[in-house]
Amino acid sequence: MGAGGFVFVPELSGKSMNGTCLVTGAAGFIGSHLVDRLLGLGHQVIGVDNMVLGRRENLAQALPNKQFSFRELDVNEAAAGIAFLREETARGPIETVWHMAANSDIQAGGRDPDVDLRLTFLTTYHTLQMMQALNIPQLVFASSSAIYGEHDGELKEETGPLFPVSNYGAMKLASEGIITAALERFLKRAWICRFPNVIGSRATHGVIFDFLKKLRANPAELEVLGDGTQEKPYLHVSELIDAMIFLWQRGQGKPSCYNIAPETGATTVRYIAEAVVQAAAPRANIRYTGGSRGWVGDVAKFRYSTTKLKSLGWSPKMTSNEAVELAISENL
Repeated sequence: MGAGGFVFVPELSGKSMNGTCLVTGAAGFIGSHLVDRLLGLGHQVIGVDNMVLGRRENLAQALPNKQFSFRELDVNEAAAGIAFLREETARGPIETVWHMAANSDIQAGGRDPDVDLRLTFLTTYHTLQMMQALNIPQLVFASSSAIYGEHDGELKEETGPLFPVSNYGAMKLASEGIITAALERFLKRAWICRFPNVIGSRATHGVIFDFLKKLRANPAELEVLGDGTQEKPYLHVSELIDAMIFLWQRGQGKPSCYNIAPETGATTVRYIAEAVVQAAAPRANIRYTGGSRGWVGDVAKFRYSTTKLKSLGWSPKMTSNEAVELAISENL
């Protein structure tokens, strides 16, 4: 649990602390960790996933739990989703949707922009459509640092103008827009959580996942895209879940929008490459392809301001480097 812990606020007393939650992308990296945490807190949880990146084994802890039900389902098929959820809500209404479903492979979206249109934006659009049909009042949304694009200095929630440089970032920003529009029509409350680079067990993508995959294929050499000077904050998935649940219980505003990241510091790609090689293949040579970017749409360096989140009383326990070291050990 994060250093700030969880705080119950009287204003939110109308929200049951063991109410039913719907998690989209429930079998994915972050979604499955969220499912486990919500079940641990006593919530009834409904999970859906299209299984493009989701893995059933990620739900090994959750599936035997009588408080959890799961369906392989594409939320872009809204009519089927509404029919399924009507059956599920016969036992009680859904109070909060945790919308984690998205394309998490930014490079794939760079090669084919339709990927992010379908899996990042339209999943949000159709999730909201289902929420309106079923009168679900609250949404927690997994947004991203990619919505900011490239800016000098620390990125704050009010930083702008926002010019994303990846299709993924553009579709996350568009998703934020339709969420705020939904607040004017039917949605009662929304929490927009802007993630940094999230790492940990069950990962399906990302720099640590990619490096380990390359070394398994060729233990003699690790190819690193760019020159290794790319530098970003990395947050362990356990602390991300801590922060999201803390904000859900505490966050104010309509909507509430928060950066979530290590309190200070960032980690270079060179540091990660050397740490992965040391752990997985100590004799491997590291070969950098050169250039300041890893790929088209990559924001090579950014730093988050987390002052707004810290002012509520939550801070992570791990530094960015510590989170990287833990995630490497979890994925070996």
